[in-house]
Order: sequence, then C-alpha cells, then structure tokens
Amino acid sequence: MTRATKHKRDTDPADNPRKGRAARPKLSATLILLRGDPKNPQILMGKRAAGHGFMPSKTVFPGGKAERSDTFAPSAAPLLPETQAVLERHLPPGRALAASAAAIRETFEETGLLLARPLDAPRKTKAPKGWEGFTTRGLGADLGALRLTARAITPPYHPKRFDTWFFTARADDLIDLPECVASSELEGLDWYTLKEAQVLDLPIITSIVLDEVQKRLGEPNRPIPFYFMKNGEHHRVWL
Repeated sequence: MTRATKHKRDTDPADNPRKGRAARPKLSATLILLRGDPKNPQILMGKRAAGHGFMPSKTVFPGGKAERSDTFAPSAAPLLPETQAVLERHLPPGRALAASAAAIRETFEETGLLLARPLDAPRKTKAPKGWEGFTTRGLGADLGALRLTARAITPPYHPKRFDTWFFTARADDLIDLPECVASSELEGLDWYTLKEAQVLDLPIITSIVLDEVQKRLGEPNRPIPFYFMKNGEHHRVWL
C-alpha cells in the first residue's frame, strides 16, 4: 500500500505530463449525518435527480462543490484541531475552511437541515452568498461538530471530477432537527441503517465510504483514507 506524502498544496495524482492532463477536480464536500444508536446509526441519504449531469439517479449523501463564498462562512464553532491539521496538510487554510463549510451549507440547501449554533454577536456585514439562511437566524456553521472521515478524487476518465472531503456529524447537533426537505438536487430523502444503505443504487465511492463509516464506529481513531486513481490503478493512502 502506498504511503501518503504530506503536501501543503496537493497536486492531482492523475496528472501525467506524458499523457496530458485530466480535467482538474473541483473542491467539494459531503456531510454524512448519523442519528440514533451510536453502534448502529441511521444515515441520511437522498437520490440525485435523473436529469443531473453527475451521478444521475444515484443515492448519495448531501454535499456539493465548495464556493469562494464558503471561505468567508460565518462560524459559530471552529474546526477541531485534529481535523484542521489534516485539512491544512493538503489544502491552504482558506480552502480548508471552504471545504468544511461547504459540507454544512450544501446540506442546508439540499435538505433544510442546519448544522449550526447561535453566533456570539449579530453579524454586521452582509452574509456571504449562500449563507443568508444562517445569518438571518443569527446562526453560524458548527464546524466543531464535523469529523473527517475520508477523501476521494473522481477518476481521470470522468468529464466532471471532484476532490471530495467526507465529514460525519451527529444529528443531535442539528438546530431543532426539523423534517428533511427534498430539493432539486436531492430527492427522496430518508434515513437508512448502514445495512439498508448498502443495497441501494450507490456510486462505488459512496459504498466504500459507508464501509469506512462502519469501521470507524469501532475504531474512531482510525487514519483517514484518501482514494484516487493514477496510471490506471486505484490507490488508497492515509492522510
């Protein structure tokens, strides 16, 4: 197994000057919400719209592309030091913040669920794009509730590629835990046990990450895996 090399700014492992460059992956993030029994939790998942250009009709976790505005996300609780340390070994600080904040913002946009806490003081400046639903409620992202679980880059033969950071959080940390609201991005939202989720129509990486979630329930200090393809071969290294 290949060992991970620590970089301040990672290059795409698929880049190969002799064969040309694969499409540059876009930074993205996913939030895996867990509720109920800590040893056998339920996980929130939804089905991507059939007309979507990436993984149509597949069942996935909430998430999406990090935006520039996520770098300026209102935060009510900082990342855990260990989570921030891993992210910043591979991303500049602003991009690390954007990746973690995007997981929370995208989950709100796709499900209506808020992983947030009250801000210490009302925000005096205009909210960054996409964060109005937080600041109008006097809320900021609860980055401290996030636990880093995995990272994966879409293989180079895909026309759309993402450098995705997978986080978990407990549903107990959601504000009020309202009913999920389906969106144009994610339909048929529901809670599934790990066993139920594995028989759904899943992308390969989603199935792999579900296995990782299962392993981490019994081994919370397990290293963070990073999945990617290089020279036609799949790799897993540890972050």
